[in-house]
Amino acid sequence: MRIDITDVHRRYGDVEALVGLDLTVESGDAYGLVGTNGAGKSTLFGLIAAHDRPDSGRVLVGGRDVRAIGWRIREAIGVLPENPGFPPGGTGRGTLQFHADVRGIGSSPDDAAGRVAGAAATVGLADAIDRPIDGYSKGMRRRLGLAAALLANPAVLLLDEPTAGLDPNGVAALREILVRVREETDVTLLMATHALREAERVCDRVGVLDDGRLLAEGTPDELGAEYEDGLEGAFVSLTGGGRDA
Repeated sequence: MRIDITDVHRRYGDVEALVGLDLTVESGDAYGLVGTNGAGKSTLFGLIAAHDRPDSGRVLVGGRDVRAIGWRIREAIGVLPENPGFPPGGTGRGTLQFHADVRGIGSSPDDAAGRVAGAAATVGLADAIDRPIDGYSKGMRRRLGLAAALLANPAVLLLDEPTAGLDPNGVAALREILVRVREETDVTLLMATHALREAERVCDRVGVLDDGRLLAEGTPDELGAEYEDGLEGAFVSLTGGGRDA
């Protein structure tokens, strides 16, 4: 499902979070949006998921204006926030079942249970699904959040800093899962990240966002060829930032 962002502006008081943003993610592609904190990545995600509205411009998902269809677009979107929150004391299975119930996923209880088990297996939590999540590592909790996002077999997957704060093993595990999801589905993936290496390895195209403006975009190789030190050099040159992971 294609995403089209056209001349989008969003202001909060005196802060311009997005300034005339134009961005297209083709159906089935993976797009990495890299930028420093406050660049506007989370604001953009909120607009795509119809949690917020632009002051002007158009946000289309699958050719439909999210302002016109509102909550209905959320049925096609899975979202992994940077810090997914879960009710304390529950198990992985109970948490995923709760998400399935809230979203009305599954044509029957057996179907919903199958979706829960399948999502847990996809993210490598099949053996831990009945353990209390209070004992999950940060990487396991992030993968549980990804499982919740995948429950509905979304057409669009939004990932907000998916590897932030994870140790190298956790980063590698999540990267492997995302690559496999891309190989096995036609999901359109938009990932906001500081982790330039993950953007290079997972995404078809990368855009550099700073102060609400898209400064450059292209394949990792295209951007890297324009700047010394590859994609990292492009990021530092354009934003003054540095590599976070």
